[in-house]
Amino acid sequence: MRSRFPRTACLLRIIALCILLSHTAAYFGLTGREPMVFLPGPFSNDAPAGKAHLKQCEQMTLTRRQKRLCRREPGLAETLRESVRLSLLECRYQFRNERWNCSLDGRGSLLKRAFKETAFLLAVSSAALTHALAKACSSGRMERCTCDDSPGIQHREAWQWGVCGDNLKYSTKFLKKFLGQKLVSKDLRAQIDAHNINVGIRAVKSGLKTTCKCHGVSGSCAVRTCWKQLAPFHDTGRLLKYRYDTAARVLSVTNAATGETELAGPRRHGQSPRTTDLVFLEDSPSFCRPSRFSPGTGGRSCAKDTSCQSLCCGRGYNTAMRLTSLSCHCQVRWCCHVECQTCVREEEVYTCKNA
Repeated sequence: MRSRFPRTACLLRIIALCILLSHTAAYFGLTGREPMVFLPGPFSNDAPAGKAHLKQCEQMTLTRRQKRLCRREPGLAETLRESVRLSLLECRYQFRNERWNCSLDGRGSLLKRAFKETAFLLAVSSAALTHALAKACSSGRMERCTCDDSPGIQHREAWQWGVCGDNLKYSTKFLKKFLGQKLVSKDLRAQIDAHNINVGIRAVKSGLKTTCKCHGVSGSCAVRTCWKQLAPFHDTGRLLKYRYDTAARVLSVTNAATGETELAGPRRHGQSPRTTDLVFLEDSPSFCRPSRFSPGTGGRSCAKDTSCQSLCCGRGYNTAMRLTSLSCHCQVRWCCHVECQTCVREEEVYTCKNA
């Protein structure tokens, strides 16, 4: 049975993924209307001191109920910030050689449309929040959850050997509670957004593996400790980029048996998209020149033999010489360090022309 996920408008307030259908609510994170004046750093090892988390909760654009949950869970505010950091860095990395490079410029206009890029932002942001929540549990940053408690895992041994599984089960359960349990709207755009959000969550789940370690005399496996471990988020980002490259355009059809609207592929195929497919409604702009959707590709660095032709959209590129410093003539000294000289090298740099 498929799990039901909350209405998109409620979900997007939290995971900072896409513009809400109402166009009147405030947002949080990647797709927030407010400017991102700083990039949150990674988790610290220390829990928030005193009532510092209360201020963090108030600064976020959460609903009243969600703020209550945030205040009750000291580690949640920082987990939300971490999810924004993960999603933004991974998005920029995966699209570093694309015409649209996950620029925050023009994001408001972009997210009002149902492009492939919108689908990716939804998926990578929901994946980041799911991942960050599970990691926060296993690292001890969330007071109301601990290690993974999946059946069949030897937790006592895991604790004994200092291993703590990533609690994806609690992460998903808490996420649903935090976002609410309302049904998805019959609106086509809302269905598409909810579908792409679920794709991100499924991508994280697909990377959950059981890792085992043997303990015994001479390396024997007399005692085995196993725990659940999430894949690095970069692996999730790479999977979602593949889903972006193979995304399916959809339309709305009415199920004759139930009378409910459903997503379907092009009429010549007539098949519903898979639960792992990213979906979109309309073709993306070229992103070549400055527009309300992006700053364009003018001035972007490119690789002469691989990316300049596509990235520069046929406008050509400029070539300049640049001096770079690098370590060279390195030698290992006893004991135990490496000594290197600094060499200066001249290299060519290519940037797309503006016109």
